[in-house]
Amino acid sequence: LGNPSDGYSGKTISMIVRNYWAEVSLGPSSHVTLIPGLEEFPQFDSVYQLIDTVEQVGYSGGLRLIKASIKRFVEFAETNLEIRCDRGFSIDYRSNIPRSVGLAGSSAIVIATLKALAEHFGAVIEPAILASLALSVERDELNIPAGLQDRVIQSMEGVVYMDFSQLRQESGLLVGDYQRLEKSVPGQLYIAFSTRAAEPTETLHGNLRKRYEQQDPLVLDAMQKFAEIAEQGRGAIEAADAVRLNRLINDNFDLRRTICDIHPLHIRMVEAARSIGASAKFCGSGGAIIGLVANDIMFRQLEEPFSRIDCQVIKPIVHE
Repeated sequence: LGNPSDGYSGKTISMIVRNYWAEVSLGPSSHVTLIPGLEEFPQFDSVYQLIDTVEQVGYSGGLRLIKASIKRFVEFAETNLEIRCDRGFSIDYRSNIPRSVGLAGSSAIVIATLKALAEHFGAVIEPAILASLALSVERDELNIPAGLQDRVIQSMEGVVYMDFSQLRQESGLLVGDYQRLEKSVPGQLYIAFSTRAAEPTETLHGNLRKRYEQQDPLVLDAMQKFAEIAEQGRGAIEAADAVRLNRLINDNFDLRRTICDIHPLHIRMVEAARSIGASAKFCGSGGAIIGLVANDIMFRQLEEPFSRIDCQVIKPIVHE
């Protein structure tokens, strides 16, 4: 809840989804060796597979994320932790996270890389600092517009309420106030996504950032309302009020629609869920939605309308 206000002094609630993961493996080496991921090997079954890959992961894949992560980690470790990073290593990665659908696939690779490097060099980095360091990788090194939310939840895990209204400096990085919510989200969650209409986060945040910096009153008012939705959502979760949470999930998407151009397929996904009584909003930038269903019967009812628009639907695993 509350997204996309995390990059605009807002407030959000986010949760980890254990169905998907990014994994970085790091081992000793006399050199620094980076091994490309599967989508970066120069062989494809057809030109159409190549085009699909470019549309989903771009022209440079995950290696640019790993290179930028290594650079920022070394700078941080040597400046703030007085750790010399002069030992070689080999590093490779794998991920099963659907790309460019708002499920934080890029930041997952960055977080995993930073964790592997920290273990390799004996660095202890607190979760809140790790999240801000990960954001600096994408924002400062790669000029990717993004917010803290995804990095915070990947660092802290579970379900977390995040307040970005008064960021503070720690170790040269901006950090918000984060509260882990101990109670489970009331009701039964689902996630649905389609890679047919994948959109990188730049598509949403590029124009939104410009309007925010120009003090567009519609955007400024929406960001305040997003934050209020997150505040109310924390109360709904703590009170185990699924009815109220359903309403807030729908409100979040309806508010987003007033300030963003939304892909027609994404709108059809939300409408398909709502047609059987489920709530629905975007997980992130677009391409994946999340909401609540009343029971297993309603969850199974989701599968037919989603299959008609080539969408997969899952039950997210939040807690181990």
